[in-house]
Amino acid sequence: MRLSERFYSNVFILPALIYLLIMVGYPMFENLRLSLYNVDVMNIAGTPSFIGLSNYRALLHDDIFWKSTYNTLIYTVLCIVLQFIIGFVLALLFSQKFSLAERLRGLVMISWLMPITVTGLMFKFMFSLNGGILNEILMSLHLVHQPVEWLVNPSNSMWAVIIANTWIGVPFNMILITTGLTTIPKDVYESASIDGANAMDKFFRITLPLLKPAITSLLVLGFIYTFKVFDLIVIMTNGGPVNATEMMSTFSYKLSFVEYKFSEGATVANVLFIILFLVSLGYLKLVSKEEVM
Repeated sequence: MRLSERFYSNVFILPALIYLLIMVGYPMFENLRLSLYNVDVMNIAGTPSFIGLSNYRALLHDDIFWKSTYNTLIYTVLCIVLQFIIGFVLALLFSQKFSLAERLRGLVMISWLMPITVTGLMFKFMFSLNGGILNEILMSLHLVHQPVEWLVNPSNSMWAVIIANTWIGVPFNMILITTGLTTIPKDVYESASIDGANAMDKFFRITLPLLKPAITSLLVLGFIYTFKVFDLIVIMTNGGPVNATEMMSTFSYKLSFVEYKFSEGATVANVLFIILFLVSLGYLKLVSKEEVM
């Protein structure tokens, strides 16, 4: 590349770089700095004291932090597994040629297009103890004899938010897998049929291996998107009951803006960022290794 071309390339990159430094870099730096001080509602207007890594050490002995971390991991893994399986099945189904395939695929997309606040309120009403449509259906089918405490029982509340988020994420999985399916040449399947391969052979020896890049991207993006869940949890359970659905994001928010322990809230947010940053680095390393191969 000539010197003039390199100069103009850097000029075009400069606005994006400035934007990222101001809108992303500065908040991250400020959040990191905040976690190293003791800032709360009593001293925010004064001169807070520098305490180093004390907030991080205190976090290791906080039971709610470990509970929220465990909840976030369980919620993320179960949501990803359910979304991926259902999305994969729907992608395979709608890739078949039948008259209603495109219309049904469009209907499935509705759940992904709806605002999460609306979806959260909708599922909150559906899971209501009295008058919730889910309890009404279960009782009318005589599957239960009394309404299930979906959102107020610690044993059920996690499943309620997982079901709601699965409903939101299935279309995203379905679309990405459908896109991957369209990149597989038809003649590969035709050659396999000539060689005597059945449907299972084609799925495990052709479809899955050729979809590996799309599946990897899908799972990593799904992990990042699901791990930082906030609005759905706040609307449906607000982290309750008894911290049963408390996530790292909601715990950080409560520390900062409910208890006004700004430094402790920033510390939890930084831990959340580090986990997602490591996942992103692992994904980039995996992608670069596949490109070399």
